[in-house]
Amino acid sequence: MSKTIVLKQRPKGTPKTSDFEFIEEEQPIPKEGEMLLKTKYVSVDPYLRGRMRDEKSYVEPFQLEKPIVSAIVAEVLETKHSDFKKGDFLTGMLDWKEVQAHSGKELRKVDPQQVPLSAYLGILGMTGLTAYFGLNRIGAPEKGETLLVSGAAGAVGSVVGQIGKIKGMQVIGIAGTDEKVAMLKDKFGFDSAINYNKVTDMASAIKEHAPDGIDVYYDNVGGNILDAAMKNINRFGRVVNCGAISLYNETEPPTGPRLETTLVKKSVKMQGFIVSNYENDFPEGIQQLSQWLREGKLKHEETIVEGFDQIPQAFIDLFNGKNKGKMVVKVY
Repeated sequence: MSKTIVLKQRPKGTPKTSDFEFIEEEQPIPKEGEMLLKTKYVSVDPYLRGRMRDEKSYVEPFQLEKPIVSAIVAEVLETKHSDFKKGDFLTGMLDWKEVQAHSGKELRKVDPQQVPLSAYLGILGMTGLTAYFGLNRIGAPEKGETLLVSGAAGAVGSVVGQIGKIKGMQVIGIAGTDEKVAMLKDKFGFDSAINYNKVTDMASAIKEHAPDGIDVYYDNVGGNILDAAMKNINRFGRVVNCGAISLYNETEPPTGPRLETTLVKKSVKMQGFIVSNYENDFPEGIQQLSQWLREGKLKHEETIVEGFDQIPQAFIDLFNGKNKGKMVVKVY
């Protein structure tokens, strides 16, 4: 038998474990051209919350009573596929199942001898690529400019800040604990960092750390922190809208300061994106991130939770800031 996690009901506000259901199914038998895969590591990511809403977006919503899907590293248990052999490790978008049959379409082999398998879900996976393309293609970083990153201690933000330093930028991070602030400076090389839980006036705090203003703001949070960043944005500044985790669990449409006058008066570019916009260029991103990793220019942090049964709780913990770096569930 094999366990599967399905969406039992659409969450209202912050997800609860009761929104998910574990079911047991017979282990499948692969057909010709398929493989039997055993899940090794599961990526839990804030964007999955959006797919739990029954609304049109850039990707189809999850269906009730159907498995949740996310980035996974799996091992080939047995194969009837000519391109893969037993013992290969693959990554791609897979169901939250302990064991599943798959055609191999849109999966790629990964090498555990190069980096730990979990890294293919983080720094060499979707989150690393999100940081790389968002900052480089939209942020257009220049040496000597100032970069502000919210959600800076998370999987994407921590990589964004390090790439900013590689590009010669002054880098400021925003995180939620003193421990994370220390990590940003001591491990990831940020020039300074702000604990948003100890700040009553975020706009003033940003100004204190960046008296000459912000040239690039990489936004993972949205809401009040975005508003504060916009008060400090420089002329011809760029705002990279990667995520808005502060708003994902809102039950009513949020309102806030209008940004139009700032965008016009300061000729600011603000652009949202999803990493798949750059899918054709993924090999470039993976090659560059891998090189920086080998050269010691990039470090990565992971929060690894063990056990298939812990996947829903690990996902929920993202919204409470319990992760440092990439949140990954180790299944086997």
